[in-house]
Amino acid sequence: MKQTSRITRPGQLTPVDRIGFRFQRFAHIEGISGMLLVGATFFALAWANSPWSDSYFYILNMHFTIGFTDGVIIDEPLALWINDALMAIFFFVVGLELKREVAIGELSSFRKAILPAMAAVGGMVIPVLVFWGFNRGDPVALEGWAIPMATDIAFAIGVLALVGRRAPLSLAVFLTALAIVDDIGAIVIIATVYTEQIHFLMLAMGLGLVALLLIYARMGGRGLIVYMILGGFTWLAIYLSGIHATIAGVLVALTIPVRTKLDARDFSEWMRKLLDWFDSESQEDVKCVPTSVQRTALFEMNYAIEHADSPLHRLEHVLHPWVAFLIMPVFAFANAGIIIDRRLLGAVLSPLALGIILGLVVGKPVGILLFTWLGAKLKLGSLPKGVNWRHLLGAGVLAGMGFTMSIFITTLAFSMGGHATILGFRLASPAMLAGASAEEIANLSKLAILIASTLAGVTGYVILRTAPESAEEVPKVKLLERE
Repeated sequence: MKQTSRITRPGQLTPVDRIGFRFQRFAHIEGISGMLLVGATFFALAWANSPWSDSYFYILNMHFTIGFTDGVIIDEPLALWINDALMAIFFFVVGLELKREVAIGELSSFRKAILPAMAAVGGMVIPVLVFWGFNRGDPVALEGWAIPMATDIAFAIGVLALVGRRAPLSLAVFLTALAIVDDIGAIVIIATVYTEQIHFLMLAMGLGLVALLLIYARMGGRGLIVYMILGGFTWLAIYLSGIHATIAGVLVALTIPVRTKLDARDFSEWMRKLLDWFDSESQEDVKCVPTSVQRTALFEMNYAIEHADSPLHRLEHVLHPWVAFLIMPVFAFANAGIIIDRRLLGAVLSPLALGIILGLVVGKPVGILLFTWLGAKLKLGSLPKGVNWRHLLGAGVLAGMGFTMSIFITTLAFSMGGHATILGFRLASPAMLAGASAEEIANLSKLAILIASTLAGVTGYVILRTAPESAEEVPKVKLLERE
């Protein structure tokens, strides 16, 4: 019989404990991460369009230099440190989620994975075709062909939580699995398409470090400090190779062990023995310093607890609040601050902007519905329990909230001068869109993403909110869970 009552921690809570508990409760409220992203975005837009806009761009263009040897010096503005270094941690978490889902989660079997995988493929292919349809005659606009492919799961799950019982829990699970496959597509595109030049020696060094981490994991290594140190050097090697440094986060994440060393039964038996051993050293003053025997028992308990959980789950637990409440809002703040003037607003109906907006708002749900219907028709899978086609339409529209990932791809496609290549073969000429600079094109793309994400969020919410109430529980999925 399951124990349902809460276990109260012994001892009196200190002020620090109370602050920590309040933060934990705050961090687990659905929608908080999305609200912070919205707040950071509006703050950046307000600052960039205020009389003090120069200070906003001055801060983002401040250079920070790290030197390792005479030949290895990284000198980048703050904006690129955020996009290359902080976002590598975000992609590290994405990689952890990907490995967990493939190993033990919703993508662990063909039957489980096929329908969300097909939905994700449709949600990538159709938006690209929509974008191409609007911009097929413009080689510069085509640099951003991958922008409408992306899904921001933090926003999508946040809106889903606001819908309440009208969105079944199985829909949140389906949407999360879909987003994982969507992330795989984004990772492949970042690694192959948006790479100007590859330095194969540094790439070989980076892959060699990844192989070393795999060997360490295979030999039973679980020291997180080892993964952190070798992961840092992997990031440096991948950065110097010319491939976007965020890919290092994914590669390192795939080496982290997902299985525990102790199963639940062995852990429970071991802990009981250790507790009996601890209790055998009785003391008159229960609050005094533990004896040497008790310290040994405590050490063994810590060892048992560490091996009853996997390194992958421990890292997810530690990094989730940092990614959700710091890294993603900082990224939004650094990249959403665009100057909105008459020229920019006048270009909202341009083929580039319309390709992004309609690709996300229309192409995403059409692709997801079409490919899911095809998978069900071919009897490759069936809709999750409690999910109907109206639910799927709402989830497909919410998947059109590209926001952070779409903005990230925009920074790669345009802000660095524009380069759409696959393994060194250029897809578009370096000409400029109607005489506009790369920065102006990137700003127009970001504005289109903001418009599309807003439309998708509101429309998806209305579709799901007006659906019949589900008998399942309100989805309680941690933000970035994909996590």
